[in-house]
Amino acid sequence: MPRTILIVEDEPILREIAKDYFISEGYDVLEAADGKVGLALFQEHPVDLIVLDIMLPELDGWSVCRRIRKTSDVPIIMLTARVDEDDTLLGFDLGADDYVTKPYSPPVLLARAKRLLDSRARTSGATADTLIHGGVCIDYASRMVMIDGASISFTYTEFEILSYLMVNEGIVITREQLITKIWGYESSGDDRTVNTHIRNIRGKLGSKGKLIRTVVRIGYKFEASV
Repeated sequence: MPRTILIVEDEPILREIAKDYFISEGYDVLEAADGKVGLALFQEHPVDLIVLDIMLPELDGWSVCRRIRKTSDVPIIMLTARVDEDDTLLGFDLGADDYVTKPYSPPVLLARAKRLLDSRARTSGATADTLIHGGVCIDYASRMVMIDGASISFTYTEFEILSYLMVNEGIVITREQLITKIWGYESSGDDRTVNTHIRNIRGKLGSKGKLIRTVVRIGYKFEASV
């Protein structure tokens, strides 16, 4: 069954080009020219990935992302013509999984989307496999994180980062390794992006957040014995 991409972009030419690229690769596409319509389409239709512009009429991309993250961990790629690093970090804080800066190459956007979708398919294809370290349990079938029986919702990227650290429990993972593993070599991710996601993950883990240790000037490790 074809996977569905929701493109929320107010520039008709850019929206049409992105739409054509996704359709040519066998995806179904929903499209919206403003944030309110985009949010309504998301609520009305099953969606596998969202391409979301920031500067939208009616409701901006940040607001759309924030509302979607209240109920869903669907992968979100944000589009922006802004180059302010703080704007990018705000998007990650709100739950975006990747960023593409305008003007962008449609094949690069397509490649980023495929990477997110393929990785998600591999983990969602698991049966009832779980990973437990230090009282933190990852359920790959539901893509949920559980602590003391309580489920915690993580974004796609947060889940992938925590899983990678826990699979390598006790091993120091550099920021460069995380960037390569999660976003790929052509990612817009950098040290501050990784730090932002780690901060968000620790916050959601509460008292268990201390299990993710910072290794100064190198990276992070998940240490269950802490």
